[in-house]
Amino acid sequence: MEKTPRGTSVGVDDPYAFAGVCDRCTDDGRCRYAFERPDADPTFARERAAEEYACPVHDPEREETPADCPHFRSRNRDRECVRCGLEQKRLAHDDERPLLEEHHLSYADGSGSTAGSESPTAEAEDEDELSHEITVYLCRWCHSKVHSSWARITDDVAPEPEAVAELEGRRGRELDELGFESAAERYGADE
Repeated sequence: MEKTPRGTSVGVDDPYAFAGVCDRCTDDGRCRYAFERPDADPTFARERAAEEYACPVHDPEREETPADCPHFRSRNRDRECVRCGLEQKRLAHDDERPLLEEHHLSYADGSGSTAGSESPTAEAEDEDELSHEITVYLCRWCHSKVHSSWARITDDVAPEPEAVAELEGRRGRELDELGFESAAERYGADE
C-alpha cells in the first residue's frame, strides 16, 4: 500500500483507480492548462497547441493514461465518503467541524514514487514538486483509520455509529430551524 512522505498509509495501491476526468479538461476534450498557462510549461503548451490543445488522456483512441500527463489533476466532487458512503451535512452559519475531509493522493514529479499528502500544507513541505493530485472525500472517522495504516479506501464498510449520530444530530437541528415558530413564541412576548 502506498505511503505519504510521513510514512502513513494512503489506503490504496493505485491512486489512479480513483481518478476521474482531469479537472483541467474542458467538455470538448481540450487541455485548459496548456491554453491558460503556457508560461508554466512551454514545451507541454507547444505540444498541446500543435494538436489543437487536445487533452493527451481524454481521447479513448490514445494509449496515454493519466500518469502520462505531467499536469493531470482529478478531485472528487461527490460530497460523500468514498469508503463508507456517509454524506456531507453542513449547516449554514455553523462552525462545526465538517463530517468529510479531503484525502489527497499525489505523485512526486520525476521521482516515480508515490506521495500522498494529508493536507495541502504537507504538499508545500515536500522537496519534490507534486504535480499529480488525486483527491477523494473521506469522513473524518474513515480518514483517521486510513492514516492509521490498517484500513483501505476500498473496504466495504458502513459508517461508524458516532458518524451516524453526528449526521442525525445535524439533520435534527436543521429540521428544528425549518419548523415554524412565531416571534412571540420564540422571544416570549407573552411574559
